[in-house]
Amino acid sequence: MDGSGKGLQVLIAEDNIVNQIVARRLLEKQGFRVEVVCNGKEALQALQRRRYDLVLMDIQMPEMDGVEATRAFRQMEPPGGAHVPIVALTADHGPENRQRCLDAGMDGYILKPIDMKALRYLIEQLLPPRPA
Repeated sequence: MDGSGKGLQVLIAEDNIVNQIVARRLLEKQGFRVEVVCNGKEALQALQRRRYDLVLMDIQMPEMDGVEATRAFRQMEPPGGAHVPIVALTADHGPENRQRCLDAGMDGYILKPIDMKALRYLIEQLLPPRPA
């Protein structure tokens, strides 16, 4: 993916400032338009305001964690409507954590620190190809 994110909207829900900056820069270099929020509650509000092409959701955040926010959003998502891919961001390598994220309705799982090659591959799997 060499700049093929042009114009696509990404929401990053992450409470750590350094992780916010790193994720934003990685995605903006790929041409994505990025909005950042600090917790799951703010992520839900943002998802109600606008349509995103992709959400990167930290698992451990104050007020509402990423798993809880994903479950809540999936309940609000209209059946048969456009599905918004949500990718878990976590430092927890455990297989039970991965399964918990997938069970909550997340579409993928990325470990921190973010490996851009792995993120690009996952994005290519989740987002339909765009016309040139």
